[in-house]
Amino acid sequence: MVTDRQVRRLFALIKTEENQEIAASKAGMDAKTARKYRLHGRLPSQLPVAVRGRTRPDPFLDVWDDVQKLFEDNAGLEAKTVFEFLQRQNPGRFQDGQVRTLQRRVKVWRATEGPAREVFFAQQHPPGRLGASDFTHMEELGVTIQGQSFPHLIYHFVLTYSNWEAATVCFSESFESLSEGLQNALWALGKVPHRHRTDRLSTAVNNMSDPAEFTDRYQGLMRCYGLESEKTQAGHGNENGDVEQRHHRFKRAVAQELMLRGSVDFLSVDAYKSFLRAMLERLNAGRRQRLAEEMAVMRELPERRMESARRDRVKVDSGSLIYVDRNAYSVPSRLIGEQVEARLFMDHGGGLVRAEEGRRDATLARAAEASRGLPAHHRLAGAQTGCLRALPVPRRVVPHQPVPHDLRPA
Repeated sequence: MVTDRQVRRLFALIKTEENQEIAASKAGMDAKTARKYRLHGRLPSQLPVAVRGRTRPDPFLDVWDDVQKLFEDNAGLEAKTVFEFLQRQNPGRFQDGQVRTLQRRVKVWRATEGPAREVFFAQQHPPGRLGASDFTHMEELGVTIQGQSFPHLIYHFVLTYSNWEAATVCFSESFESLSEGLQNALWALGKVPHRHRTDRLSTAVNNMSDPAEFTDRYQGLMRCYGLESEKTQAGHGNENGDVEQRHHRFKRAVAQELMLRGSVDFLSVDAYKSFLRAMLERLNAGRRQRLAEEMAVMRELPERRMESARRDRVKVDSGSLIYVDRNAYSVPSRLIGEQVEARLFMDHGGGLVRAEEGRRDATLARAAEASRGLPAHHRLAGAQTGCLRALPVPRRVVPHQPVPHDLRPA
């Protein structure tokens, strides 16, 4: 339907354009429609109903009851899908150009007689009140490290008022990744917002059968920073829409920067992380004014970070292996039969090469064998980035424990 605004634009363009067809095109209407309004010299709202009404028979009059029943039974149907169905049911009766007629009629029906639609209220974000976070997969960008595929995720943190954001490369949606990513963001920010919102991550939110709303480890992390916890309702991802939208914009920005760079390949993971840090600094540079408003009302950081590692007590088997998080790791054979404390970190950047350097190739092969059957990205996380530190658990308290013995993935 042509609006008053379009006709006003048409009348203005007719005075400047070479012919009426160009003016009609720029005004967004057909040349015949433009001639009609030029002839009457009035706006659509000023014309009598007879002039504004239908100029040709309604092609869907005979089938409208059936069409309406389809939409009443299936609210998610699109007008184009129903039009194609009508073409199959009535060969040769409906032409492709009539799809817009059906779409307009369906739009009017939905507005006047259709089912109620879900209502979304605009969210108000006071400065410094809320930080939201979530994980997003990055495989679609095709980043490689020295020619090898690099499947990974980004833990993405966003302040909902200023849109200041931080990102941490990780390899699974584990609590260790969440803890490391959130703390990296807060320490880079230098302050702490009043609340933190996440979706229903199993690492943070208990399932419906558990009376406790959040997991113990997640609550401990929130207490450490004085954060109040929020979560989205099940099936309502739009409630975390700020960070979801930033996911899209962040990945689009990364894709554009990679195009400018001319390559998606990096010499190392550290080089890729440096690339992301530089890009985030540029993105955040335009948010300084609103960020300053948030910094003025946010809380101070605690004295030190909370340890992100997970600690497990496991027994070394006869093959000089321990099993943590469904992955196998080798330890010195002198620890066979002993209980050890394993510390599982999100990522340790390859710092675990001190122990048994001569067995590196053999033990790595054993780990791949032991983790067979797991998804490829899980094996990668276990074999290349899941780092363990372990030391014998004493049977009694002994002062001056020996320096922890680093273990590397088997």
